[in-house]
Amino acid sequence: MAEEKRTVITEEGMRKLQEQLDYLVGTRRNEIAHQIEVARGFGDLSENAEYDAAKAEQAKVEEEIARLTNIVRTAVVVSESEISTDHVSIGTTVEVENVATGDVIRFSIVGADEADPYESKISTESPIGAGLVGATVGQTVTIEVPVGTLTYKVLDITR
Repeated sequence: MAEEKRTVITEEGMRKLQEQLDYLVGTRRNEIAHQIEVARGFGDLSENAEYDAAKAEQAKVEEEIARLTNIVRTAVVVSESEISTDHVSIGTTVEVENVATGDVIRFSIVGADEADPYESKISTESPIGAGLVGATVGQTVTIEVPVGTLTYKVLDITR
């Protein structure tokens, strides 16, 4: 039997996943069941677009419930007290300077399921996240990304 992939996630990320799962199971499932019930009232199911759309949405939601349930069940949660600021790791926020441009950027390092580039939350599995993991304050790291090479100097590491 293949070994299960363990997702590393922060406490905040686990809370958000659990909230999303609770919504899908407790609210969204009931909404879709109601949509299916209403669509059945429209007549012949073989030519009922509303019924087909509701069933497709139900399948999508059930797939997402199964995915989230698996993540929640197998996740390794990194608690706030376990996070060290001696080096960049999951759960830390790192301030770096782009050596080429002088721009200063802050990244929160998170698990893959928490990543959100619009909020500067990058995954430990992304090129930049993986390149920064293990770095210490004052260290310069060179990271290969799809568009070339980036060089960052680590300025600060916080929780």
